[in-house]
Amino acid sequence: MQSVVSSVLREGRAVQRIHVAIIMDGNGRWATRRGMPRQAGHAAGVEALGHILEAAPDVGIGTLTVYAFSTDNWQRPTAEVNALMGLLRRYVEKETRRLVEGGARLTVIGRRDRLPADVAAAIGRAERATARGTKLHLRVAVDYSARDAILAAAETTARSGEFTREAFLRTLTSDAAGEPANHRYVDLLVRTGGEKRLSDFLLWECAYAELYFTDRLWPDFSAEDLATAVAAFHARERRFGGLGPSVSAA
Repeated sequence: MQSVVSSVLREGRAVQRIHVAIIMDGNGRWATRRGMPRQAGHAAGVEALGHILEAAPDVGIGTLTVYAFSTDNWQRPTAEVNALMGLLRRYVEKETRRLVEGGARLTVIGRRDRLPADVAAAIGRAERATARGTKLHLRVAVDYSARDAILAAAETTARSGEFTREAFLRTLTSDAAGEPANHRYVDLLVRTGGEKRLSDFLLWECAYAELYFTDRLWPDFSAEDLATAVAAFHARERRFGGLGPSVSAA
């Protein structure tokens, strides 16, 4: 991995701390191909996340948002949903100390009113314990839907009595955890597992994100794969609707 990281760091490119979002897809398929229950794939996916968290700051990632459980995932079999909720609670409880020691901050985005009480409580404790972390901001999307988030922001703005574009934007980009609004916009979106869609993830924040798709199933996604994705991001020219420095306006 070191050679790939070195290429990312060369000429100070990784000094820019970027926001990377990851759709961690392929856990179930990974397990099925090995004749294992789907829950085993989710457990392997949690282990893969640990490796990615360790590598992220070294390749210039300041904010990492991962898609752990979508609103549509409630439609999965009850046994799988319960296993995922238990895995989430155990992960948060187990990893809090390591996150604190590593200087990482954890926040969870999405709805909490439908989460089991013990899961919501564990999340709150972890967020408070890691609140001072500055090396990496880990944002975990749980019971999350980008469309629902946009609709909820519109509803909140309407109730406020100031239904203007500016007020709506403030509501939509506000962060109760105190993160500056501009830091929420995604620079690079990575999706593992071979699918090529956003699946209702950070639709507003990904308006100008660079997209990177890989066939690698999430449990097999390594720190070197992350560095390769970030290197590909830095090799692209981002124009944000303009012509870019390499194109003449004439």
